[in-house]
Amino acid sequence: MASTKKLKLSEVLTEIGMSRAAFYRLRARGKAPKLIKLPNGQIRCRRSDLDAWWAQHETCA
Repeated sequence: MASTKKLKLSEVLTEIGMSRAAFYRLRARGKAPKLIKLPNGQIRCRRSDLDAWWAQHETCA
C-alpha cells in the first residue's frame, strides 16, 4: 500500500488561505477537512482528505 502524504496544519492553512482561528471555527462546525492527531499531539491532514474537501466545496461560477 502506497503511503499517502500527510500535511502539517500550517501547510493546510497556507493552501486554503485561512487563519488558524478561522480553521478551528470551521472545524468546530464539522466543516473542516478530516484531521489526524498524532500520539505526540501534532495534527496532520492526509493529502487525499484535503483534495476530497476541496472537491466537495468547489462551486461552478
